[in-house]
Amino acid sequence: MDMISKQDLTHLLEGRGDAPHVSIFLPTMRAGAETQQNPIRFKNLLREASQRLGDGGMDKTEVDEFLAPARALVDDFDFWQHQADGLAVFLADGFFETYRVPIDFTELVTVEDHFHVKSLFPLFNIEGEFYVLALSQNEVRLLRGDRYRIHEIQLEDVPKSLADALGHETTEPHIQSHTGSRTARMDRSPIFHGQGAGEEDQKAEIRKFFNILDRGIQDFLGDKRSPLVLAGVDFLLPLYHEATDYQHVVEEGVKGNPEDLSAEELHDRAWDVVVEVFRAQRREVVERYNDLKSNDKASDRIDEVVPAAVDGRVDTLFVPRGVRRWGTFDSEQRVLNQHDEQTSDSEDLLDLAAIHTFLNSGQVYAVAPDDMPDGGQVAAVFRY
Repeated sequence: MDMISKQDLTHLLEGRGDAPHVSIFLPTMRAGAETQQNPIRFKNLLREASQRLGDGGMDKTEVDEFLAPARALVDDFDFWQHQADGLAVFLADGFFETYRVPIDFTELVTVEDHFHVKSLFPLFNIEGEFYVLALSQNEVRLLRGDRYRIHEIQLEDVPKSLADALGHETTEPHIQSHTGSRTARMDRSPIFHGQGAGEEDQKAEIRKFFNILDRGIQDFLGDKRSPLVLAGVDFLLPLYHEATDYQHVVEEGVKGNPEDLSAEELHDRAWDVVVEVFRAQRREVVERYNDLKSNDKASDRIDEVVPAAVDGRVDTLFVPRGVRRWGTFDSEQRVLNQHDEQTSDSEDLLDLAAIHTFLNSGQVYAVAPDDMPDGGQVAAVFRY
């Protein structure tokens, strides 16, 4: 699978002129004989893209040149043997990117003056980004994950251990922890005994270490609002809670010695904690939407939401996955037209609203149609 960050999404949305942007989405099989259908279905979608490009004015030679990077994938056996649940392909003049992601896409081809990205937004809401800070006196790891996977972040100028942070200032020898077997280390708090220094002296050192560490973590996280889950033994977690100024540290942590846990094990345990945070956040947003709708500070009307999104007035947007509403919006004339089906000049108005909400630092929730507030086609909370 390919990790997609919000930076990747921003890169996809960078202006590349009014030339055609082709976006292709298809569900893919991970293993077995059915993987043979993956390139066949992709080839059929390329045929549809070719037709759309021709309808837009490209001659056959131009179309063949434009689609050449994607067509080369059709016969790439190794590529099709390493798939996730869905494949997203983006082509523009001099640009070609593919993403294998854990989303079971509905087949879709769009040819517009920008890439269609609404189908990717599920990666950034309930399955959203979170961080795990694995704490021990001997080793610190920071990992970034989402619902589906996790990977370690290589931090610069951040101490990786108490010794790295304090060096000769540490009291020697350190407090030792005895927890026995691996299972015991994960299920029990450590038993500390001091050798030449009292436990309070050691706690003071750890607090100093965590203060230094927290400054480095916050420099990396910047203005993010992603939940941060702490992983560590009972003795350490409250000390970091005291030291940190990051406002989004999850109260509940992953308890146990993280040195004994792989990245995948940390992911599974942290997800059990953070999923409740994401669900609570979404419930609060829906409640806010319901409260504001009666005051005209929220709307479920496309003709109100799209202009507001383009103007940067949408704070929070809900759009249904797999649903498209075709039309056009002239931002200068302030005219929005809706089409019953896709035409050569139409675009997905829901995608347009999602793009502008995202680019203006709003929150986009791409949810199942049944999870839409009021069961509508769109729902937005306005900034003003």
